[in-house]
Amino acid sequence: MHIICCDLEGVWVPEVWINVAKITGIDSLRLTTRDIKDYDELMNYRLKILKEHNLKLKDIQDVIATLKPLDGAKEVINWIKSVSRLIVVSDTFVEFADPLMRQLDYPTLFCHSLEVDEDNNIIGYRLRQKDPKRQVVKALKSMNYEVIAFGDSYNDVTMLEEADKAFLYKPPQNVIDDYPQFPVATNYDEMKEQLLSMMQ
Repeated sequence: MHIICCDLEGVWVPEVWINVAKITGIDSLRLTTRDIKDYDELMNYRLKILKEHNLKLKDIQDVIATLKPLDGAKEVINWIKSVSRLIVVSDTFVEFADPLMRQLDYPTLFCHSLEVDEDNNIIGYRLRQKDPKRQVVKALKSMNYEVIAFGDSYNDVTMLEEADKAFLYKPPQNVIDDYPQFPVATNYDEMKEQLLSMMQ
């Protein structure tokens, strides 16, 4: 029996931080897990920028409220749910995710949470657990699931390495170069082809 684990941003929805950077004009917020391998380093950098520019949680939520899923995302998610089980495993935060997940008909999501003070400043974050994407796959394998995983960034790699079968979805060239062992899908049709072949 198989189960599918996948990333969220860059796969089903736009990259939140890139869109925050576009709308606020703060280019330093464009960096994502496609650029920086260490998630704690990336988040501490982001928190520093938010503080410097006095950006609050509501400012980011206002940007997220304008975002739509990528074209075809909802249909492919529904297809996956019709042929298997799906868990979205993301390094986003509960406080960010709801407007986007609503538009995708709420697939199961495992993610993190933010620490917010009384003035709506983001002052920290709480990871669900250490190396959370790998741990999800390990837990599912302990329940005798065959796990198929895909994602697009450095923070997805431990999930892909732990999975029984895995591929990269629309990754940047630097991720492809660093992890050539994973096949690559570049659109939703190729994603479905990879999944169908791996589910056999």
